[in-house]
Amino acid sequence: MSSSAPQDQITELLDVPRDFLKEGTQFINRCTKPDQREFLKICQAVGMGFLVMGVIGYVVKLVHIPVNNILVGGA
Repeated sequence: MSSSAPQDQITELLDVPRDFLKEGTQFINRCTKPDQREFLKICQAVGMGFLVMGVIGYVVKLVHIPVNNILVGGA
């Protein structure tokens, strides 16, 4: 009983990276390269995300400056 328990733990420990590599290989093999239309849609979505986040940051900065001046009192 004592000799099989450590061996079971070792095989379980070795199964984790083996399963990870197997599942990762299956995932990569199922992936396909996007066509031009899909790529352009992804680029447009990312560009819109950058634009929206930039506008939000600009508005927050615009609001923060006067509020900070009011709170600090122009010191």
